[in-house]
Amino acid sequence: MPFALSVTTEFSAAHFLRGYDGDCARLHGHNWQVKLTVEAEELNAIGIAVDYKRLKSELKAALADWDHYNLNDVPPFDRINPSSENVARELFRRMRTRFADLPELRVRAVEIGETCATRVRYWE
Repeated sequence: MPFALSVTTEFSAAHFLRGYDGDCARLHGHNWQVKLTVEAEELNAIGIAVDYKRLKSELKAALADWDHYNLNDVPPFDRINPSSENVARELFRRMRTRFADLPELRVRAVEIGETCATRVRYWE
């Protein structure tokens, strides 16, 4: 696909990793950095693939029930570890659902950073 568009945001949330042998087994928080990348083959009549405003709005909405929560208390992380890998995969799936009405748009990847030095990227 010739056009890749990205938006970034952040959210604040706590978590702990069940079964982990180390500091991350204890409750701690992050200002999670998030990057969403979508792809489009074509542009619309006014020369855009999708409005950045819509990308940002949908991303913020998808994160709303995680922001300022303990992720371990929020589905699906009440059942699976809220590792950055699992957070990225879940957000990717949420974003794909949020753009189901735009078949010309493909969610390409979600990138999550717990810190400025650590990142995970998920795509399908």
